[in-house]
Amino acid sequence: MSSVETFDAIVLGGGAAGLFHAGVAGQRGARVLVLEKADRVGKKILISGGGRCNFTNLGAGPANYLSANPHFAKSALARYKPRDFLDLVERHGIAWHEKTLGQLFCDGSSRQIVDMLLAECTGGDVNILTRQDIASVDRQGDGFEVVANGTTFASRALVIASGGPSIPKMGASDFAYRLARQFGLKVVEPRPALVPLTLGGEDLLFRDLSGVSAPVDARAGKSSFREAALFTHRGLSGPAILQASSYWKHGETVGIDFVSGKNADWLLEAKRDRPKATMVSVLSDILPNRLAEALCEKLGLSGELGQLSDKALREAAQRLSNWSFRPTGTEGFAKAEVTAGGISTAELSSQTMEARKVPGLYVIGEAVDVTGWLGGYNFQWAWASGDAAARAL
Repeated sequence: MSSVETFDAIVLGGGAAGLFHAGVAGQRGARVLVLEKADRVGKKILISGGGRCNFTNLGAGPANYLSANPHFAKSALARYKPRDFLDLVERHGIAWHEKTLGQLFCDGSSRQIVDMLLAECTGGDVNILTRQDIASVDRQGDGFEVVANGTTFASRALVIASGGPSIPKMGASDFAYRLARQFGLKVVEPRPALVPLTLGGEDLLFRDLSGVSAPVDARAGKSSFREAALFTHRGLSGPAILQASSYWKHGETVGIDFVSGKNADWLLEAKRDRPKATMVSVLSDILPNRLAEALCEKLGLSGELGQLSDKALREAAQRLSNWSFRPTGTEGFAKAEVTAGGISTAELSSQTMEARKVPGLYVIGEAVDVTGWLGGYNFQWAWASGDAAARAL
């Protein structure tokens, strides 16, 4: 009979949350093993932020996250803040810069963040094994037993850090949810988030604008985001749309304000000041020409402003500020940056991330029903939730 390797904690998943958690726990004296099924750790980190890793957001707070329980993330986020992670980045000598809306990126490469996390794990004597095919995970007495690649590992704590099913080409799967259900934990229905939306029907005209982008206000439900929208051959994308997608539900519309900041009578004022100007030329002052032409075609307005009635211009201004699209769906988990939903927060302690009815079982990162906005928020949740669980081991 083969011997069993024993650890204080086994972390399932070598992504952002798993690696960070392992480093903190290891440096606090725990003997930690990380099991990763891919051929290397941190794959999603490497592709993030266009290869420069948007590793946190200076403004990250509970309001930037979706969850069935909007209060759940407060504790972990309050105890491990963006500045804490930035201090770690600076200690490792990684140069960084801030883009718009508090987003922080590496000056160099995402690889620097992965190397930093691995260095932290080395500092904590963390064991990391890749290409691990997990055959079984079971409760054994007060601890857990994991069989992977024919080897049995035992631990008093088990940490689920295997994320959600977004970007399956990177090896993502629903493993975390299957494991949670095995231990009797409820799962909030997972769905793609931060994902492009698809269009059909009357909106097909806009497919001809593939590649055109413009700053807009995108609204879904009660949430609104002021960033760029991008028209694609399948529908809508770009930061504003990705943000709104997390709040969009099938059957609902997405509202787009193409003329944010303009008052209700701006076209009447333009008519007074520039009666000879055409509707297309006026819109082209603030939007790409191809988009301006498509909007005017949909509005059925052509010719000079002076020839158009005040009523028609008021109605056009109103529609331009609240253009309604009814998406047919999303581009799914294949194109989703993250997963909304996940292991229910009702099952977990917000202080420690430990399962209430399974002592020693922890869930961190994207596997939890906590989903951040675009712009470094999901990484901050990975760091904060990983830290909370590490300090509770």
